[in-house]
Amino acid sequence: MQNDGENTQRETPAAENPAEENPGRKEVVSVKGLYKRYSKKADWAVTNVNFSCYEGEILGLLGHNGAGKSTTLKCLEGMLPFERGQITIDGHDIQKEAEAAKQSMGFVTDNHATFVKMTGMQYINFMADVYEVPTEVRAERLAELEEIFRLGKPIENLISSYSHGMRQKICMMGSLIHHPKLWILDEPMTGLDPRTMKAVQDCMHKYVAEGNSIIFSSHALDTVAKLCDRIVLIRKGEQVDGLNVKEIYAANPKFDLEEYFLRNERQD
Repeated sequence: MQNDGENTQRETPAAENPAEENPGRKEVVSVKGLYKRYSKKADWAVTNVNFSCYEGEILGLLGHNGAGKSTTLKCLEGMLPFERGQITIDGHDIQKEAEAAKQSMGFVTDNHATFVKMTGMQYINFMADVYEVPTEVRAERLAELEEIFRLGKPIENLISSYSHGMRQKICMMGSLIHHPKLWILDEPMTGLDPRTMKAVQDCMHKYVAEGNSIIFSSHALDTVAKLCDRIVLIRKGEQVDGLNVKEIYAANPKFDLEEYFLRNERQD
């Protein structure tokens, strides 16, 4: 891949254009011409990625390890600066209106980063303070999240004592305490027990039914097929395809997402 951004411009993949059409729904996320690299001498980690996500929609990012999924999500969230392109969240430019854009989202990283010297409850209250959640609604929201994640009494313990799965739960709870318009999840199901995984999937469906949006990356293709309205496929940092999953399965219930993925993500 070339290092010169001026020479790497190309059209948005034609296969993605039909899947972008979503008349009648508000566009919550817009990513246009995203380019990201980690140093001036490095190859592009992400090259001309373009997609949108709408109210009431779950959008999946697919790709091999190192394809650029997490980089794209971290640019989207504002954790990483990027060289070219534009990202807007609920109408706010992530570079020009970072605080307003971040107030509209919750992000669960692939390593489920939290403050491990806090108790779970301290972390929830910290996140609620950051997002200015009124005190009078915190208990109600926490009760709703506890019903989903069932962390139980360990919420009073230090996060440093938590298992991998428990850290994942508290991270998800903290990302939802302010009820964001956009929920971003990077490999959200890894490490969860089957009951919690099912509860999270149900939560995702309910969340978008309320008019919110979700973007998540996953290698679990059966989960992607079950949850996603559309997918964007990234290979070696480049967006190579897009698919309206719901329409495909409605037209062909025997569609093989695994075969599609393996055919299109090949790295040769």
